[in-house]
Amino acid sequence: MKLLFFDLETTGVKYWRNGIHQISGEIVIDGETKEFFNFNVRPNPQCDIEEEALRVCNVSREQIMAYPPMHEVYTQFVEMLSRYVDKYKKEDKFFLVGYNNASFDNNFLKAFFVQNKDNYFYSWFWVNSIDVMVLASLHLAEKRHTMPDFKLETVARHLGIALDASKLHDAAYDIQLTKEVYQKMGKM
Repeated sequence: MKLLFFDLETTGVKYWRNGIHQISGEIVIDGETKEFFNFNVRPNPQCDIEEEALRVCNVSREQIMAYPPMHEVYTQFVEMLSRYVDKYKKEDKFFLVGYNNASFDNNFLKAFFVQNKDNYFYSWFWVNSIDVMVLASLHLAEKRHTMPDFKLETVARHLGIALDASKLHDAAYDIQLTKEVYQKMGKM
């Protein structure tokens, strides 16, 4: 089984209007970590950049505009994927794994491919992904009423995972935390 744990940081919450400025994650194949990645990305020049989104991630407009251009990062990302998946084989794909990725990150990542003139996103990834938030919903269903929200931080704390709140909203840290939640629920 090929898993691509991933998290994104974006310039807003609308995948059709905002862009990606960080892509981080880990490639796990048959339970073994093959590679970690952390790409800073200069957002699509046509995207909107919302100051609140930058504040949440503790980055500035100047900082993200100094990152490598999106096409350069896209090329590196696809080169990495191609080390583990043959996009021409229909049975060889990654499961995308993240926290709330089914309704958020997946759309941004697919838009990133399209913005780089690649309409073959699903040559790399299964259309059905693994959303750790959904798995945690089932795992914590009987305790949900005692929780103030269902953010990654809250779920991790509720599962007894030690975390550093100052590192939250950095994609590299968030995906590490997501993987710990996934493991804590006995999924690996």
